[in-house]
Amino acid sequence: MKIVTLHGLYMHGVFLIPLSERLEKQGHEVLNLSYNTLDPDFEQIARRINAFIDHQPTILIGHSMGGLIIRRYLEQSVQLDDNPADAVHAVITLGTPHQGATLAKVFDDLGWGGWLFQRSQSILLPDEVMPWQGLPPLHSIAGNCPWGPASLLIKNQVCDGTVLVEETKIEGMSSHDIFPLTHIALLFSRRVSDKVIAIIDSYQPASDQAAQVEP
Repeated sequence: MKIVTLHGLYMHGVFLIPLSERLEKQGHEVLNLSYNTLDPDFEQIARRINAFIDHQPTILIGHSMGGLIIRRYLEQSVQLDDNPADAVHAVITLGTPHQGATLAKVFDDLGWGGWLFQRSQSILLPDEVMPWQGLPPLHSIAGNCPWGPASLLIKNQVCDGTVLVEETKIEGMSSHDIFPLTHIALLFSRRVSDKVIAIIDSYQPASDQAAQVEP
């Protein structure tokens, strides 16, 4: 199976190396894609993903804003006559604010949004939240360990320190799992990577699963 991983805001692909390396040990081919999070070039991101997928079975994995980038990619791909995203079997998101990021709105209300988020503000604060429909199955994973700015600035909400658990839900998703982890810890947790691997395995033929042996 081919796997594409996308990091979140203010991050780099280096944060997804542990997960990517574990997936490679499982026998998967991984594109750990880095991009400019403050000024994402959606066309370039799409070209790189399309070239890697090459119409072969693929799972897309996004952490935080990376999951929103994935949705933008899928929605734009649907408009193509020869849709390369037809090969995407599923999407897995880690701490992605599918409902929009309340923390980003807090900073925007303070007048800091344009400076902090720049071009990414439009994707973090959508005008309308549409259900997850007409897209590959979505498996959303969230954390609920509240160590971070969200726990200080947003009261009476369960969060991972950055993203509210409620934001990681969206109508039409296929599954939703919560782990006692912070936003960043979702990237390094063995339990989370176990869950990611289990989801990926569920989209593979049994013969392929039997062939995979982790050292």
